[in-house]
Amino acid sequence: MFAAAGTLNDEGSESFADQRENILKTAKALVEDTKTLVAGAASNQEQLAAAAQCAVKTITRLADVVKLGAASLGSEQPEAQVLLINAVKDVASALSDLISATKNASGKSVNDPAMLALKDSAKVMVTNVTSLLKTVKTVEDEAVRGTQALESTIEAIGQEIKTFDSSDDVNKKACAEDLIRFAKPITTATAKAVAAGNSGRQEDVISAANMGRKAIFDLLSVTKGAAATAETSEIKRRAINAGRSAAVSYKELLEVVLVVVNKPSVEGKQNLSLISRKVANSVTELVQSAEAIKDALQVRWSHWVAGSDWVDPDDPTVIAENELLTAASSIEAAAKKLSQLKPRQQAKKADEELDFEEQILEAAKSIAAATAALVKSASAAQRELVAQGKVGSMYTRSAVDEDGQWSQGLISAARMVAAATHSLCEAANAMVQGHASEERLIASAKEVAGSTAQLLMACKVKADPGSMAMQRLQAAGNAVKRATEALVKAAQQAKDHNDDDTSLTVNKRMVGGIAQEIQAQEEILRKEKELIDARKRLMKIRQDRYKDRPPEDDDSPSSF
Repeated sequence: MFAAAGTLNDEGSESFADQRENILKTAKALVEDTKTLVAGAASNQEQLAAAAQCAVKTITRLADVVKLGAASLGSEQPEAQVLLINAVKDVASALSDLISATKNASGKSVNDPAMLALKDSAKVMVTNVTSLLKTVKTVEDEAVRGTQALESTIEAIGQEIKTFDSSDDVNKKACAEDLIRFAKPITTATAKAVAAGNSGRQEDVISAANMGRKAIFDLLSVTKGAAATAETSEIKRRAINAGRSAAVSYKELLEVVLVVVNKPSVEGKQNLSLISRKVANSVTELVQSAEAIKDALQVRWSHWVAGSDWVDPDDPTVIAENELLTAASSIEAAAKKLSQLKPRQQAKKADEELDFEEQILEAAKSIAAATAALVKSASAAQRELVAQGKVGSMYTRSAVDEDGQWSQGLISAARMVAAATHSLCEAANAMVQGHASEERLIASAKEVAGSTAQLLMACKVKADPGSMAMQRLQAAGNAVKRATEALVKAAQQAKDHNDDDTSLTVNKRMVGGIAQEIQAQEEILRKEKELIDARKRLMKIRQDRYKDRPPEDDDSPSSF
C-alpha cells in the first residue's frame, strides 16, 4: 500500500545492493525449508508441524528483508517497489498453499491425488521463488525490469486462474455491484498495457504489469461471490465464465506486450489491438452478467413492487418494518389508555400552587406520544435505508447474515421501547392511584430513555446522518429525551415535596434519644442491605436478559 502510494521511504543508509545479499540468503534458506516441508509429508505429524513452523518463520523474515530492500530503492521508484513486494507476496501465497497440500498428503500413497496436488504446489513454490530471485537481481536494471515485471505478472495471473478453476467454494461475499466496480480497473489496465506495448518504455511496462495484476486479482476475488447471488444456474455460470474470460484475455494481452517489447514489429502491435478488443468484449459480457444478476434479484425478491402488496415474509427488512409498526401501535394503545387517567381527587389548600400528580401524568403522556413518533420515524428510516441500497431490498444467501443481524438489532430495540413505554404507563397509573412510589416512575422513565437510545443507535449504524428520515428520527429521539427529563423532574419535585411534609420529633431524653438513634442506624443498615440486594437482582435480570442475544444487541446505552 505504501509502495503504491510512493510513500515507502528508506529509514536507513543502506543501499539496495546491501539488502540484496540478505534477500538472496534468506530466499535460499526458504528453499531448504521447503524441501524439508515436502519431505515431511512422509514423516509423522510432529515433524511436519516443526517443518511448517520453520518455513513460516523464514518467509516472515524474507518479507521483512524484501520490505527493507524495497524501501532502499527510494520512494521515487514506486513501481519497482511494488514489483518487489508483489514477488514476495507470491512466494508467501505459494508457501501457504504448499503447507496445506503437505498436510493433506501426509501419510498418503504416492499415487494418491493429494500427492499429485503436493507436487503441483511444490512446482509453483519453486517458480515463485525463482521469479523473486530474478526480480531481486534485475530490479535496479532499468533496461530489463519491465520485462521481469511482465513475466512475473503473467505467471501470477496464470496461477490465480488455476486456483479459480480448482474450486467452486466462495471465499468472499460479493454482489453484482462489486463485479461492475471491479470491471472498470481492467479497462484502465488494458489501455495502459496497449500504451506500454506501443511505447516500449520499461517504466510504462512495469506500471501496466502492476496495475493489471491488481485489477485481475480483485476481479477474480469477487466473481464467485457475486455469481453465488444469482437466481438461476445459467446466470451464475455466465458470470463466472465472464470473469474467467476477462482474466484469460488480459493475460493473453500481457503475453503479446511481452513479445512486442522484446521484438517490436508491426504485426505485434496489430495483435495488441485485436487482443485489447477481446478484453473489452469480455468486460462488456462481465458487466451484462452483473446486470442480469441484479435484474433477476429485483424481480424475484423485490421488497416493494409498485402496484403490488406482495412481499417475502422471510426477508429481514420486512420483519423489521413489521415489528417497528407493531411497536408503534402498541405504544399508541398504551398512550390512549394513559390519556384516560385522572389524578386522585384530593382536598387542596387555598395557597397550593403546584399539582405534582397532574405534572407527572402530563409528562408520562408526552413520553408515550414521543416514543410512538420515534418508532414511526425509525420505520421510515428503515425504509429509506432499503431505498438507498444500504440494506438489501431483497435478501440473498450472501447478504442475509449481515442485513439479518442488523434487522434483528432493530427489532429488539423497537420491542424494548414498546415494553419500556408500557412499564412507564403502568408506573404512572399506579402512582396516580397511590400504589407506587416516585422512584419506580423515575426508573421507568430512565428505562424508556435507555431503550430509545438503543433504537437510535441501531438505525444510525447504516443510515446517512444528513437524510430527512434520520433528521426526523433524531428529532423524535430528542422529544423522548425532553419528555423523560420532564417526568423525572416532576417526580423528583413530588418526592421532595413529600419529604418536606415529613416531620421528625427528636426525643431529648438521654435513654429515649439513644434508642431513637439506634433505630435510625438500624433503618440505615436495613435500607443499605435492601439497596445491595436490589442491585444484585438488577444485575441478574440484565445478565439473563442479554446472555442469549447476538453480540450486536449487547450494547444498551443509557443516554443519547
